[in-house]
Parts: sequence; C-alpha cells; structure tokens
Amino acid sequence: MEHRALGKSGLKVSPLCLGAMTFGDSQGFMKGVTSTDEEARRILDASLDAGIDFVDTADVYGDGRSEELLGEWLEGRRQKIVLATKCRFPLGPRGSAGPNDRGLSRRHVIAACEASLRRLRTDWIDLYQTHLEDPEVPIEETLSALDDLVHAGKVRYVGCSNYSAHRLVESLWAADRRGTVGYESVQLQWSLVVRGAEREVVPACRAFGLGVLVWSPLAKGFLSGKYRRGEPAPKGSRLEVRVEAMRGLDADRSWSILEEVRAVAGERGTTPAAVALAWLLARPEVSSVIVGARTALQLRANLAATELELSVPELARLDDASAIEPGYPYDFIEALRRS
Repeated sequence: MEHRALGKSGLKVSPLCLGAMTFGDSQGFMKGVTSTDEEARRILDASLDAGIDFVDTADVYGDGRSEELLGEWLEGRRQKIVLATKCRFPLGPRGSAGPNDRGLSRRHVIAACEASLRRLRTDWIDLYQTHLEDPEVPIEETLSALDDLVHAGKVRYVGCSNYSAHRLVESLWAADRRGTVGYESVQLQWSLVVRGAEREVVPACRAFGLGVLVWSPLAKGFLSGKYRRGEPAPKGSRLEVRVEAMRGLDADRSWSILEEVRAVAGERGTTPAAVALAWLLARPEVSSVIVGARTALQLRANLAATELELSVPELARLDDASAIEPGYPYDFIEALRRS
C-alpha cells in the first residue's frame, strides 16, 4: 500500500487509517455499535496484514477501553504502527468529571497524555490531537503544553480535530509567533454527503500545507449502500441505533447522492463504499481516510478503495450530485468575478 506525507511533515501514513472508535464497550461514544475485544483484535491483525499501519483512537473511545485494547495488541508491534490519539473530553459517567478533567488547559492536556500513554503501554504517541477546539482556554496555553510533550519525547507530532477555520489559523499564527510546535494535520468530517469543510477549513489546510485526516467518510455508514429509500435501517446497523442521524440523512439530496454512487459502483464492478472512499482519496489535501469497522468483513470491503482510481468524468459526476451552495461571501465573490 502506498504511503502519503502527513501534510508538510516527514511522517508517512497509509492512505487508509483504521479508526478504533468502535473498540471497547461504551456507554458514551458509539454506545450499542461496538466490537467485541476478540473481533477488535481480528480487525487490527487484518488491517496490518493489508498494509494499514496507521491507527487512530481517542481517550474517550470505549471510555478508555479502546486505548487499552490497542496497548495490548501493540506489544511486539509498536515500531510498525503510526499511533494517533486525542484529548479534550472527560472520561467516565456524565457529571462525574471535575472542572479540570476536560478541555485543553495545560493541566488537562498533560494529564490526559500521561493517562493515554499508560493505557496504550507505550513511551510515545506519533500524532497527538486536540479532539475539539476549546474557546475557554488561550490557544497559547494549549500549544505550550503540546510543545512540552514533544520536547519530553512523549509526542512526535501534534494535530487538531473539529476546528473552525479561524481557530485553526489563529493556532498556526500563535505557534509561529511563540516558536512552539504547530499543528501538522486536521481531522475533520468529510464525505459526499457532508461537504461543509470545503468552504473554509479544507482551503486553509491547502494554504498552510496541513494534512487532512477524514472521519465519517461514509456518512455514518450511509454510503456503504446497505440503506434503501423508504425502508427501515437494517437490523444491527449503526443508523438503526442512531435514529436521529438516520432522520437527518433521510433527505432527497442524500438519496440522490447514494444513487449516483451506486451507479458508478455498478459500472466499475465495485462497492458503493469503495467509490465514496476513492472520491476522498482523490483529493490532494487528504493524507489519510479513517475507516471504522466492527468486523473484519467490513474492513475488507473498505480496502477495495485503495485499488480504485476514479476517472475525471466519474469524479465530476459525484461532485455534481453532491454539490453544496457556497454561501456568502463565496457566491457573492464569484458573481462579481463573472460580471
């Protein structure tokens, strides 16, 4: 499997990244749609066998159990894996965490990193990411804590996730101004169904040379092709459990996109999931696409994307089917440019 640079950094990552959000029984993230410990280990083995050596998790996935499972599995394999995790949210039952057990303060960032290292049974984290921007904490405080972790050898690179474009650019400027480490990557939601990041965040990544890591590339599984208009979600599927998410996706635009994805898949003799993932892999800003899998069978279905290169006309068809309104000021600027 080919490897890509993480933005402008020297770190190389596989174009598909295994997302470990479904590993470990959870009462929070992914409640009701997680893998057993045994299946999680099978998925990890199958990923590495297929050439996926990039794994992404977070301290809150499975209430810490995702990191623990990875730590067990990493024994004897640590040098082969690019390991990414995140901090920001409190662990444990809702309301049990104290006011300093969350957010991106120096205290919480350093404490969360130390706890992740213990669960992961490793001396270092390749990519440590802030899971969500925190407007209550000065950017400089967060970056200073991350800088200390890098200089202590506990973290190799830092990234962020779920940032607005202005907060991202402020962070890059602050790092440059203060001489601290800066974000090398941005993890964001992006798919044929959800393209809002293309308005500002993706162009910012392009302008500053940041790597893009994509989460929910199949729109919570909707683009896998298993869902049908007017029919209930399949038993045991994520969108059967996430009823509100299914309601949000049950719209003419979503179904039209899925129909076009199915059409391209049929013409190419592949799966809708492979087409949806290949569309993202064709984007020059994308360093890696995070694929989640509850079973080894689901993982194998996603692997087909690495062997599928969509043609320019096929990409245009998918772009047109999933196009979004640019909104102000972009539509205003374009109108004046054309006048």
